[in-house]
Amino acid sequence: MPGLSELFRKYKREEKEKETERKAEETKGALGKTFLKAMPLRDLADLDAVKNEVRSGNILILRITPLANKSIEDVKRAVNELCEFVESVGGDIARLGEERVVVCPPNVKIWREKPQVASEPIPTAA
Repeated sequence: MPGLSELFRKYKREEKEKETERKAEETKGALGKTFLKAMPLRDLADLDAVKNEVRSGNILILRITPLANKSIEDVKRAVNELCEFVESVGGDIARLGEERVVVCPPNVKIWREKPQVASEPIPTAA
C-alpha cells in the first residue's frame, strides 16, 4: 500500500501535468505559432512538460546542469528518454555545448555540418 507521501507526490505530479497540458493548449491556440522556449531540467518529472511542449510544436532549449548536479545517471536516463521520444514523433535533438540540449518538433530539423572525410586531400594555399 502506498504511503501518504507517495500519494501526495503522485497527486502533485498529476496536477503539474494538467497545468502543462493546459499551457500547451493555450500555446497551440496562439495562431499556430512555434515558440522557442528555454527551461532548466531539474528532475526527471520535468520530461513530461518537455514532451508536451514538443508535441505542441515548440522548440525547447534545456539546461541540464541542475539535473547533472543531482545525478549524472538521471541525465543519461533523461537524454535517452528524450532521444526515444523525439525519434517516435519524428522530431530532432542535439547537444548545444556542455550544458544545453535542443529538442525540436517534427516540422523543425537541426542542421549538422558533415565532417570532412579524412581520405580526401585538404586544400591548402600554394
